[in-house]
Amino acid sequence: MFKIIKLGRKISGGKYIEPRKKKSYEIAGQRKIVKLGEEKRKVKTARGRTKKTFLLGAKFVNVKIDGKNKKLEIKNVVETPSNRFLARQNIITKGTIILTEAGKVKVTNRPSQEGIVNGIFSEK
Repeated sequence: MFKIIKLGRKISGGKYIEPRKKKSYEIAGQRKIVKLGEEKRKVKTARGRTKKTFLLGAKFVNVKIDGKNKKLEIKNVVETPSNRFLARQNIITKGTIILTEAGKVKVTNRPSQEGIVNGIFSEK
């Protein structure tokens, strides 16, 4: 006649799991913004005593020319396909097209996580 309801259970018999707070290693850190300007790096100690180097300011980009790496000075941020407002603020992210003395270069890495800016010549 009447169903017996078990506390803390779904109709199917499965348990409801109580939510918990995030552990300290699960909490996201602050967003790191790489701006055009003087070279500035920070080193952060991560889990397992590993060191993470991230970039805050960039003045040079590494570009491969004729099989050799060359360090070129960044003149200006031309375009950021992911967000047009980042280009106005001279913020460098992956995919950003920057102007150097040798021409336009597309950033191929994530400078905020790797501590360096790498790029290839853009076709535009």
